[in-house]
Amino acid sequence: MLTGEIRNQVDQIWNAFWSGGVSNPLSVIEQITYLLFIKRLDDLQTLEESKASNLGIPMERRIFPDGYDDQGRAYSDLRWSRFKNFEAREMMDVVAERVFPFLRQLGEEGSSYGEHMKEARLGFSNAALLAKAVDMLDKIPMDDRDTKGDLYEYMLSKIASAGTNGQFRTPRHIIQLMVEMTRPTPQDVICDPAAGTCGFLVAAGEYLRNNHPQLFRDEKLRKHFHEQMFHGFDFDPTMLRIGSMNMTLHGVDNPDISYRDSLAQEHDSDAGKYSLILANPPFAGSLDYDATAKDLQQIVKTKKTELLFIALFLRLLKTGGRAAVVVPDGVLFGSSKAHQKLRELLVEKHKLEGVLKLPSGVFRPYAGVSTAVLFFTKTGVGGTDHVWFYDMQADGYSLDDKRNALLPDDKLGLQFTSPLTADEHAKNNLPDALIRWGKRDTEERENPRTAQSFTVLKDEIIATGTYDLSLNRYKEVEHEEVTHDKPADIIKELRMLEREISDGLTKLEAMLG
Repeated sequence: MLTGEIRNQVDQIWNAFWSGGVSNPLSVIEQITYLLFIKRLDDLQTLEESKASNLGIPMERRIFPDGYDDQGRAYSDLRWSRFKNFEAREMMDVVAERVFPFLRQLGEEGSSYGEHMKEARLGFSNAALLAKAVDMLDKIPMDDRDTKGDLYEYMLSKIASAGTNGQFRTPRHIIQLMVEMTRPTPQDVICDPAAGTCGFLVAAGEYLRNNHPQLFRDEKLRKHFHEQMFHGFDFDPTMLRIGSMNMTLHGVDNPDISYRDSLAQEHDSDAGKYSLILANPPFAGSLDYDATAKDLQQIVKTKKTELLFIALFLRLLKTGGRAAVVVPDGVLFGSSKAHQKLRELLVEKHKLEGVLKLPSGVFRPYAGVSTAVLFFTKTGVGGTDHVWFYDMQADGYSLDDKRNALLPDDKLGLQFTSPLTADEHAKNNLPDALIRWGKRDTEERENPRTAQSFTVLKDEIIATGTYDLSLNRYKEVEHEEVTHDKPADIIKELRMLEREISDGLTKLEAMLG
């Protein structure tokens, strides 16, 4: 947990960039990422030097060369611990003219540290700003992994709060819910083919640290965690750098965060490789057939990106692999042949386990589209029996563009310090959804269709003729005489009516579009 003092320091760094002429929030976080990366390189070499000195052995891994370059300049000046003490103008000269070319060289040589630094450039020419940023970052305690990770998450949250590039960020509490519902294991190989800032991969790593700490005492599992478990793809180099740093600061040494246009490239090299996919892919887009990987078109012939991504997930998952993915509501009831074919595939050929309907304002202010989370397991031979549906009506935050917290911090997200009261549950459904998900094969099967969650038999889904997966197709509403003693009761019913109308309009738009 970040202290108020550290948050204030981060705010000061952010404001320093802003007033120094770096006004795009994404550019700010990119430049801070470069500086943190440079600092980490120095920390790694210092660790290697200390290890070699204490054990009396040669250094195994040297990042910065010894000695001087051909112009007689010391290579040691490239290190954070050295240049942080330079005067502002001298620091600017060293960082811009020597450190950044060194970073790009690391990238060209294929270094695991420098892979995403091939295009690294210092994005401003204000020497005073650089000196101020270096001084501020140097004062922030970065020894503790939790502090480093939380610090970077706080910086990333500022991208969203600034109203720019928020499409790259799925709300953290929604990510945590999806991770908790899929319960990653130490043996999993986890992938997000639309990784962005790597929020899903980070959350999966934190889940494993909290629930399977013993894996770090097993050399094989520890190596798997740091080098083979996490895979993230994106085609935006800036996102790759930010996502890679996010993983690094959360204590994953060498994740596979790499460039890939997931829908355009063939997937023979990693088809059937992953045991868990967590993703919120971009949707509401359309691609030309010629620009789409042929192996995905063989699964479902479509131009719709939201359908192609689900086809991609089925292609990448190994048999028995599971997925939790955010989809627009149109995937659940769209009437095109491709929509129906994909739903039929999930229900008949694989195991569709759950549909979690999200409140329509979850992704505001960036998108107002209604969404849901699909949970499924790749089997190739069917396995769908009952499908669990949950109607999430509140996620702890206002569903307008402001997204203000409706509860204290200890009542938001998946906090289980004390059970939520009925009034608190009305503002935050996440803990209830997780508990009910765990009972989907037992008590949940007895729930009436008027409940917030219930299960639907596979045969009933097939009987719709279109494999309709929209919650409102199966949900029943109790109609009874009600006397309203409080205005809150009237408001609640009006909101339910508004929700039904909104869902109906969304469905109509999908049918017409």
